[in-house]
This record gives sequence, structure tokens and C-alpha cells, in this order.
Amino acid sequence: MIKTILIAAAALAAVPAAAQMPKGDAAAGAKTFAQCKACHVTTKGVNRVGPSLHAVVGRKSGSVAGFKYSKANASSGVTWDEATLFKYLEAPMKFMPGTKMAFGGLKKPQDRANVIAYLKTQK
Repeated sequence: MIKTILIAAAALAAVPAAAQMPKGDAAAGAKTFAQCKACHVTTKGVNRVGPSLHAVVGRKSGSVAGFKYSKANASSGVTWDEATLFKYLEAPMKFMPGTKMAFGGLKKPQDRANVIAYLKTQK
């Protein structure tokens, strides 16, 4: 658990400044988010394989009621702000070793920025 927290802290230290993140387009992000829908929805209180992503931007990791998180996610102390999501979505398993999220990530910075812009509208 402490190792996971230290790795997450190191990953956070490497999070790019907001100025380095491309400007996101929510409409394009909604299209990219389609690949996330196998596991996630943005409906409040609805969990699937992954937790609801309703109001995820600004939320503390591991905090959706009724979802059984991995120890890595539940104990990470991460807050899902834009810069953290940008880094996480690039390679979730690298950012947070031990996560249950078995998604390879969104390699294109613009795709990540667009998904984050879309998620910001889901509150």
C-alpha cells in the first residue's frame, strides 16, 4: 500500500502543467468516451465494471459509494483534477499500479484533453 502511494505521488509530480495540456473539446470527448462506456457511465449513482464518472473532475479517488475499488485506488489519496486525469488516462496501470482498470490508455494528448473536457460537463 505504501509503495502504491509513493508511486502515485511520483506520478503526480510528473503531471504536466495545465499550460502543456491541449485545450479540450467536449463534443469530441463525448465521441472518444464511447470506448469507455463498456465499463463506465456518467450517470450519478450508476456503477458498472468501473465506478460512475459523474462529477469525477475534482473528486477524490476511491470515493463513489457502492463501488468496490482496488486497494491501490482506494488508498492513493489522488484527487482527479484535470492535470491528474490527463496523466492517468495516458497509462492508468502505470500511473496507479494495482488498479483494477485494465485499459491501455489514451496515447494522444488531444484525445485525453477532449475526454476531460467532456467529463467536466457531466455534473
